[in-house]
Amino acid sequence: MTKTILLSAPYMLPTVERFRPVFAAYGLDLIVPHVEERMEAEQILQYAGQFDGAVCGDDRYTAEVLAACSPRLKVISKWGTGIDSIDRVTAAELGIQIRNTPDAFTDPVADSVMAGVLSFARQTPWLDKAIKAGEWRKLPGRSLFECTLGIIGVGRIGKAVVRRARGFGMRLLGYDTAPVPDSFLAETGIDMVSLEEILAQADFVSLNADLNPTSHHILNASTIALMQPHAVVINTARGPLVDEPALIAALQAGKLAGAMLDVFEHEPLPADSPLRSMENVLLAPHNSNASPFSWERVHWNTIRNLLDGLGIPAADLDPAAYPPR
Repeated sequence: MTKTILLSAPYMLPTVERFRPVFAAYGLDLIVPHVEERMEAEQILQYAGQFDGAVCGDDRYTAEVLAACSPRLKVISKWGTGIDSIDRVTAAELGIQIRNTPDAFTDPVADSVMAGVLSFARQTPWLDKAIKAGEWRKLPGRSLFECTLGIIGVGRIGKAVVRRARGFGMRLLGYDTAPVPDSFLAETGIDMVSLEEILAQADFVSLNADLNPTSHHILNASTIALMQPHAVVINTARGPLVDEPALIAALQAGKLAGAMLDVFEHEPLPADSPLRSMENVLLAPHNSNASPFSWERVHWNTIRNLLDGLGIPAADLDPAAYPPR
């Protein structure tokens, strides 16, 4: 019997025609909605009861949505790693499987963190802008060996950031609610300290934590107040780790030197956000995962996860038979 899949993962949609034959080979029909960044709950509800599996990005699978899609919905295959937009408790109660790809974008995201650190330390974007505006103006920079990097969330990506920053000779401070292996501490020389210590000492603070109840707004008015006025915030993890109005207020008041933000509390970033016009802020459209190699791996792992969740054998799935066009 043919099953139906709601395919809404933004990184698969531009090349969906490449994957249609793959799904068809396993007896799967596709529903392909129009998606800007993600599907909100009310958008998914329009398709409730019409699909057996989902391939999604950061779509809002709330308790209400999952209940409406049950019992037909059997598996949600997340394109990528983070599943914080899915109500996992309700999914478990309803018997809906959630699959993802751990370690999906560790390298490109860690690279993006270092790009932010280097941009602010060496002032490259602002030097470029001045030259192109006809100015010959020198700006003060810093070498990374002079700087302290604080990593909030020393998981896969946090560890990759640490290894990169160590190569530049940075002093490294880490904070995590989970234990970090002694072998990693010995390898990198990172000091695990309290959140307060990181914020008070770091020149750069990189957010690399999962989004959960303990990390939501981990940077807020109170914690930002602990930071040095020359410090820079880098967020490539999840927007709600930062209380955005509090960050904006600190930047406007000169209580922080800058921020590099790839993720936001509301995406796409609203047109009237003050962040869009701030000279000391670098912005990106949730793009730190950009890596064709990583994307390709996640495409196929997401499909395998879907098939497995539907109980469809995928041993003969051959990505080489469906090359990029």
